[in-house]
Amino acid sequence: MLRKLLIIAIFLISIFWCLWQVSRIESFQLFGMLISEIDTDKPVIALTFDDGPTRKYTPDILETLAEQKVQATFFVNGQALAKNPDIGAQIVSDGHELANHSYTHKRMVFMPPWRVRREIEDTDAEIRKAGHKGTIHFRPPYGKKLFMLPLYLSRHNRPTIMWSMAPEENVPADQDAEALTAYILHHASPGDIILLHPMFSTGQRTRDALSDIIVELRAAGFQFAKLSELINTP
Repeated sequence: MLRKLLIIAIFLISIFWCLWQVSRIESFQLFGMLISEIDTDKPVIALTFDDGPTRKYTPDILETLAEQKVQATFFVNGQALAKNPDIGAQIVSDGHELANHSYTHKRMVFMPPWRVRREIEDTDAEIRKAGHKGTIHFRPPYGKKLFMLPLYLSRHNRPTIMWSMAPEENVPADQDAEALTAYILHHASPGDIILLHPMFSTGQRTRDALSDIIVELRAAGFQFAKLSELINTP
């Protein structure tokens, strides 16, 4: 009996591990539409920023983007947006795009359907209050998705937005902003969706690199677009 229970436990753990690994894949989900990059020959890239907005750091990001005359997409958390509605409104008034990154930034892999709905719809409501018009794109916290989240999104005709480049994950933390810029420049391709996390103290390297990232990519012939614009690029 004990052996059978052990076998069942190992089997269940293996299933859970496999599902967890599937939930992490950036370019695949079990059903529904997923976008991690755009198939285009045009040298267009979307800069996307996750989390926040935060009162301490978001204004610096907006200032850099304004100086460089670049528009980007901000995947915000509804809870943070509700605390900083003026910053959300500034993001919109500066011509950038607000997008949904859940309300509480909890992993949504095994969330019940009612909680998935609240995480998304409560954030949608805050984004509308900030003045965003048109489509609201959604990116899952930590990129995790499995059953209930893709089901909700597919029923509402909304794709899961992922990314094609996550430089902060691939450049060791002990390397500087220059290394981060060099990595992006070396790996950039037309249609890329670049994921960045500059909203907290841990994002100082990204904030330091942002201006150079834009300058170097532009010098290499790339143009910048909001996510919605990139998706509609032929």
